[in-house]
Amino acid sequence: MAQAEVESARQAPLNLEVRKAAPADVPALTGVLARAFDDDPMANWFVAQDDRRAERLQHMHRIELEKISLPHGEVYTTSGLHGAALWAPPGKWKMGLLQQLALLPAMLKAVTLRRAPMVLSGVGAVEKRHPETPHWYLFVLGADTPHQGKGVGSALLQPVLQRCDRDGVPAYLESSKEKNLPLYERHGFRVTGEMTVPHGGPKIWLMWRDPQ
Repeated sequence: MAQAEVESARQAPLNLEVRKAAPADVPALTGVLARAFDDDPMANWFVAQDDRRAERLQHMHRIELEKISLPHGEVYTTSGLHGAALWAPPGKWKMGLLQQLALLPAMLKAVTLRRAPMVLSGVGAVEKRHPETPHWYLFVLGADTPHQGKGVGSALLQPVLQRCDRDGVPAYLESSKEKNLPLYERHGFRVTGEMTVPHGGPKIWLMWRDPQ
């Protein structure tokens, strides 16, 4: 599931240095992504909406960074930790059964045991729409709230999109915020489908990018 800021055409992008994230960046980036996704429909469907919501949202992003993206994918941030892009390389987007089982206790802290069957079913429905063609998968894209609209998302997309173009490999993402679609379209993505996540989930847009 991906999210980013909507960039204003009137604002010049910041001169941001993009680098690969390291394990030491996890605490800071956990907070960055929790703030970036505070109003994200998919994130708010995923985590339990109770008095521990903020804590659950942070926990979800910490797991994404620590247990999924850093060990198995690629994570990019800026020199000032203004945001993060979490990518899965071709063939690596879907977790195996053993990896899912290993993550289950940690993820229950975000979704709660009562909601787990519903969430797993909804995520499974989204996965069924995931393309089989080898591609880079943009799992998460977010900019910290003070830096949204300043080119952070565009800068964070560049390393992998340039690699896609160089290697002739497509890219794919899902977005649950319609207002973010123009950002992705400016970088070559196009909407290839829509769906509503079952069990009260949001509408999401499926986007594909051919190498350019």
